[in-house]
Amino acid sequence: MVIETYQEKYKAEIAKLILNIQHNEFNVPVTISDQPDLLDIENFYFRKNGNFWVAVENERVIGTIALIDIGNRQSALRKMFVHKDCRGKEKGIGQLLLNTLISWCRQKSINEVYLGTVEQLHAAKRFYERNGFVKVEKAELPETFPLMPVDTEFFKLIIV
Repeated sequence: MVIETYQEKYKAEIAKLILNIQHNEFNVPVTISDQPDLLDIENFYFRKNGNFWVAVENERVIGTIALIDIGNRQSALRKMFVHKDCRGKEKGIGQLLLNTLISWCRQKSINEVYLGTVEQLHAAKRFYERNGFVKVEKAELPETFPLMPVDTEFFKLIIV
């Protein structure tokens, strides 16, 4: 398994992985048209200090994580998804993806990472909290944070 920077050849697999998790596992009512970023990953994520990474095993995308630079040394974590057969501490794929993002933030002098999620993603929220994220109110988000209509809970990580 390797973590790679996004390449166009993974575009369809990324959308399939993310939509499958959103719809079939967590009943999140979003479509591909609600997520135009998935149709134009390069132009959406690779601005300023943003990036998009994929976890690939045997030429198959098994995980994703992305970062949007929102200015003022702040960023938004987006699109953190790991295939259900590849989750868990013992596999460590989610941790590798997050470590890649945090390392990137340190290299680029990004001091804060914000994220939005939905209430039913209990394991994901525990994962974020184990990694130093703290829950914040929507009103505490930077004005430049890209809100997703389905997100109901928000977290912040200070990079040291």
